[in-house]
Amino acid sequence: MQIGLVGLPGSGKTTLFNSLVKANAQTGGFTVLNKANRGTVKVPDPRVSELSNLFNPLKTTYANVEYLDIGGITVGVGREEEQDSKGLNELRKMDLLVHVLRGFPDITGSTLSPIEDFKVVELELALADLEIIERRLARLSKEARSTKRPDLVREWELLEQCKLEIEEGGVIRNIKFSPDDEKKLRGYQFLSQKPILLVLNISEEDLGTQNRKSDEYFEKQEFLQLCAKVEMEIAQLDEKDARVFLDDLGIQEPALNRMIISSYSLLNLISFFTVGDDEVKAWTIKRGVKAPEASGAIHSDLERGFIRAETIEWKTLLDYGGWQTAKEKGALRVEGKQYVVKDGDVLNIRFSI
Repeated sequence: MQIGLVGLPGSGKTTLFNSLVKANAQTGGFTVLNKANRGTVKVPDPRVSELSNLFNPLKTTYANVEYLDIGGITVGVGREEEQDSKGLNELRKMDLLVHVLRGFPDITGSTLSPIEDFKVVELELALADLEIIERRLARLSKEARSTKRPDLVREWELLEQCKLEIEEGGVIRNIKFSPDDEKKLRGYQFLSQKPILLVLNISEEDLGTQNRKSDEYFEKQEFLQLCAKVEMEIAQLDEKDARVFLDDLGIQEPALNRMIISSYSLLNLISFFTVGDDEVKAWTIKRGVKAPEASGAIHSDLERGFIRAETIEWKTLLDYGGWQTAKEKGALRVEGKQYVVKDGDVLNIRFSI
């Protein structure tokens, strides 16, 4: 999973980035859009740890999340002269965008409005999409009319729909597409179509105050409230000291844990596991995926030659103390091609190619 951090200059994006990946990227004045910070972290999942303790494998592999922190979004960045920005191009590859909003006093003395900050960023990302749409329409409209190919005609219609939505002040995310139409647009990687997670970056003094989730606008969005400065300090501590610090501040979970939970929810993702003496590993898939497609996350050969999956819920496997005992007690289920994999399943794939 790849997640991009966006926001206005001075919103605390890089501070949040440092807290998430335990980095020391320079903060303050980081507004050069063509530069970016990257970092990868393991998805905290106690299920992996417990399975690893049971099997004692040579290798334990957690799911990973890659975070990208680009320079602050400024007014005009979505215009044509900035369209080739490396920062925006990298952002298009992300699965999810995290919008970091200023919830602390602005040193410039300007009026603080997280909602307006969000709208500014949304507009600039939508305008960047509009540039791509207009260039493609200029070529596509002639080709669609001359060839009358149904696929090109439909693509042209979809892009016109996206163009109209942006011109009326909306974003492509507002449009509900069919799965086939979604597939036709996937290659464009539109920024204003990506799922978003809002993060209100508050001051240390405001920790423990009423969550801004009560605001009507935020009630409609996936939303987190945190203090990036404090979270960055916590990230530098060892696990024991960090827990004490969190407890003192009344914070139940560090930012990384909360953001990953929200990100999985937004993207409708779940985890299943494979176990053995060689490796215990977590795999990330979309909720609702059937066993053959899930096995394809491991290797394409498994999906192509899928026969069946031996399946057990991770906690049940722990309770039986291992795969063999669970099998002897009849706790393993044999599932076929129509089985929908559930969060927390442990799978042993049988295949033939």
